[in-house]
Amino acid sequence: MHPPILYSFRRCPYAMRARMAISVAGLEVELREVALRNKPEQLLAASPKGTVPVLITADDTVIEESFDIMRWVLKKSDPLGWLTLYPQAEMEQLVAENDQQFKPWLDRYKYADRYPEHSADFYRQKGEQFLQALEARLTAHHFLCGDQPSLADNALFPFIRQFSKVEPEWFEAAPYPQLRHWLLSFLNSPRFRAVMRKRKPWQAEAEPLLWKGS
Repeated sequence: MHPPILYSFRRCPYAMRARMAISVAGLEVELREVALRNKPEQLLAASPKGTVPVLITADDTVIEESFDIMRWVLKKSDPLGWLTLYPQAEMEQLVAENDQQFKPWLDRYKYADRYPEHSADFYRQKGEQFLQALEARLTAHHFLCGDQPSLADNALFPFIRQFSKVEPEWFEAAPYPQLRHWLLSFLNSPRFRAVMRKRKPWQAEAEPLLWKGS
């Protein structure tokens, strides 16, 4: 049997959340960094849609959704209680709002030239509705569901990071001080630096890269 195989792309927020879960779990995987313009045939054979992340478990089960990867990994090992600190339904609702409602506005904001029917400001303001809800939560406590980081925080912060990078000066001046503080707590963490290490694109003939998140 082989260790789980993770196809990943360093800058993809969905892949970031999967790597964060693998890191906290201490689960050893074979990490395969993907060049999106030259996707390996092994990835496409396992998951024809060709998006990352994709996890292939030791029994060859293919998990194609990043949030499902997080939950699968954390059910194996969850030393910080990301799955259990707060009500599952509350965390899942936050992730659903991020993935289904916020992310489409984020994409339009980031790539506004591809969506000329509205301005970048319009798309940003739509995305801000989610930021405002998160700011309210973070005014009440240190993290999204309470005073400890959870599954929800680690599933969401890569997307807020991406939003913050579209117009950094605007984000720094925007009325979201708690959100900025929360985001920086992840971006400045040793764990995030470890999961963001640059890797060469995977080649089939190369020695496997076994990785535990460090």
